[in-house]
Amino acid sequence: MARETVHLVQAYIAGRGKNLKAEQTIGCKDAAEALRKAQRLSGIRLGVVAYSVSADTEMGDYDENPTILFKSGQLPPPFDE
Repeated sequence: MARETVHLVQAYIAGRGKNLKAEQTIGCKDAAEALRKAQRLSGIRLGVVAYSVSADTEMGDYDENPTILFKSGQLPPPFDE
């Protein structure tokens, strides 16, 4: 299958100690939807990032350099930069 751009939102909550625990990744139909969902979650999660990435979803092959649409709060690497 051809590569496509996927839009994702990843939220984080408190884990054990000072670690962050990732919630289930949310897939969105476009960048605007990902941005809206991330902004909504940013008030109730420790950290949230919305990003777009080129991927071959059938093969599970995702680009290593996502385009960050939104980020807020505490985030793990590589999103903390």
